[in-house]
Amino acid sequence: MWKDFELEILYRDNYLVAINKPSGLLVHKSMIDRHEIYFAMMMLRDQLGMWVYPIHRLDKPTSGVLLFALDSESARRMSEQFANHTIQKTYLAIVRGYTGEEGVIDHALSEKLDKIADKKVNVDKEPQEAVTHFKRVATVELPHAIGRYENTRYSLVEVHPKTGRKHQIRRHMKHISHHILGDTKYGRGEHNKFIREKYNCNRLLLHASKLEITHPYTHEKLDIFASLDETFLFLFDTFGW
Repeated sequence: MWKDFELEILYRDNYLVAINKPSGLLVHKSMIDRHEIYFAMMMLRDQLGMWVYPIHRLDKPTSGVLLFALDSESARRMSEQFANHTIQKTYLAIVRGYTGEEGVIDHALSEKLDKIADKKVNVDKEPQEAVTHFKRVATVELPHAIGRYENTRYSLVEVHPKTGRKHQIRRHMKHISHHILGDTKYGRGEHNKFIREKYNCNRLLLHASKLEITHPYTHEKLDIFASLDETFLFLFDTFGW
């Protein structure tokens, strides 16, 4: 699938480069997905003909803005912004049910461990603070019965995570019973099956649409946007959004 695939570059200068990562592509090589031979870091390196340094990560099934540095000092400076929570991240997600108009999910999350990659991590670590803001953008009601409801309702939400815990948005939306559609780990199987069979949707409906950073050298404010893929656009059109 990824052979000869050209990554969409959203921003580039002498220090930074941002891409629109497709859903299904790993950021970097992982022991958990040892069968995968393609990942964004390698593909971008080969596309640019130079080494790149990942600044943050997106889950494999999540699409959107992914930032890299082009040298180690730029990587260090940008990593400090992420660690200090001075950057702003905006996501779009389609979730089950009608959410409130807006809200704050303040729910500590225990560390999620992988049996292979996290063998040496302290399993007794206390749950970490995790805060997510969300705002409902649109809703749709479909004449299809799923479970005990005659009609099915979905919401489009804009999400702003204030902390960066593993799978934070996915876990927080599950916590308030508005699971993200297409989430095979934290979602609802009956809804995932419905969108797969009805709309041929085979991805997690979570997209990192905007990243707001401060340039590490010019200190200029940068807003980097990532457009939606065909699956999202098809659903937007179908749902009248």
